[in-house]
Amino acid sequence: MVAAASSRSEQLYNRAKKVLPGGVDSPVRYFEPYPFFAASARGSKLVTADHRTLTDYCMGYGAMLLGHGYPSVLDAARSQLDKGTLYCVPTELEIKLAELVSKAVPCADMVRLVNTGSEATMNAIRLARAFTKKKKVIKFDGGYHGAHDYVLVKAGSGAASLPASEGVLEEASAQTIVSPYNDAAELERTIERNRDDAACVIMEPVLANIGLVLPDKNYLSDVRKITQQNDTVLIFDEVVTGFRLALGGAGEFFGIRPDLATFAKALGNGFPVGAIAGSKEIMQQLAPAGRVYQASTFAGNPVSVSAAIAALSTLFEAKDSIYPQVARTCDSIVEGIREELEDIGGINCTINSIGSMYQVFFTADRVRDEASAKKADPAKFRKLFDELLRRNVFIPPSQFETCFVSYAHDEDDVDRTVDAYSEAFKKIKEQQK
Repeated sequence: MVAAASSRSEQLYNRAKKVLPGGVDSPVRYFEPYPFFAASARGSKLVTADHRTLTDYCMGYGAMLLGHGYPSVLDAARSQLDKGTLYCVPTELEIKLAELVSKAVPCADMVRLVNTGSEATMNAIRLARAFTKKKKVIKFDGGYHGAHDYVLVKAGSGAASLPASEGVLEEASAQTIVSPYNDAAELERTIERNRDDAACVIMEPVLANIGLVLPDKNYLSDVRKITQQNDTVLIFDEVVTGFRLALGGAGEFFGIRPDLATFAKALGNGFPVGAIAGSKEIMQQLAPAGRVYQASTFAGNPVSVSAAIAALSTLFEAKDSIYPQVARTCDSIVEGIREELEDIGGINCTINSIGSMYQVFFTADRVRDEASAKKADPAKFRKLFDELLRRNVFIPPSQFETCFVSYAHDEDDVDRTVDAYSEAFKKIKEQQK
């Protein structure tokens, strides 16, 4: 019997394991028996090393709001390449991007450009501690704020223990308090118990790393009121929601003004760039104006900043068409999935969605926090992922991530995607028998 030839992705994975720990550079990219490897991407499509064309709903875990390879973003980056890739002195580009962020984001009196979301949240917390002269950080069950010691505690994205990684000092974790999401009364009690040492509350206004979990009505305004009453800095981690839910992010979408906000992902539409934004009073604590040290060789990198300027400029110019279109596309997918589930019957599912984000949970219960998200059946979700991938639809492989729709997804993508979900649900139902 002749053995089946291995795929190109399998070959690459076997090669990768020899030089990359676990064969990948980020654990969320791995799934059994091995991940597929990408070769290229354009618009809503991702092409694998095995020459398969997939409709992509991972979209750089939310970074590609405009779609892969958006022309004006690529043109801006290419143009800058000829002028230089790194200066390590200020550029006018940095001013322009900061001005665009300040114009878009309600709380952004001042902006510090960084490289990643993790870098942004780490330094936002440091700012809050310096400003308040307090130590403790309050976060929420399932909220993910990067892979640094301040916040790698019950952090979603598959990291659930306390602390969620070996090598994290327990002394660091001890300064982080975890509260349930969508429970304002418990947050108030938590801050009251730590009134003299609660430096900040950091939160994803919409949880996107425990699946997609939406805030209850008035919850975010209650959080804002509680933090203000207790002189606790409120940090919105908008690494996912920033520039995606609205041009001004979740702050604009929900009408809430945090003290600080952090951004990355959609800011650069695929280029590595992040930002910390907030009130002038707090932001001026950053060196060299203040005594909070934050520095980076690549901060304000002219290639990434040029791409981000192009991305934000596009959103400013066409916000009245881009945001409604992306939301309609997402709604069409969600409505189509619901109709298929109803027609097929016999599968307990809850679908959460907002703007251009959605997720399917295999549970009959409403999903409104980490505890209810974890009631969903991960085996059925993995079956869903496998069946969709067989039909050339790629969603994030974990139940505890979120599906993202881009401006590049069109009606044909919607039809093919809903059909793929329908066929996948039929296979899941068969497996239940």
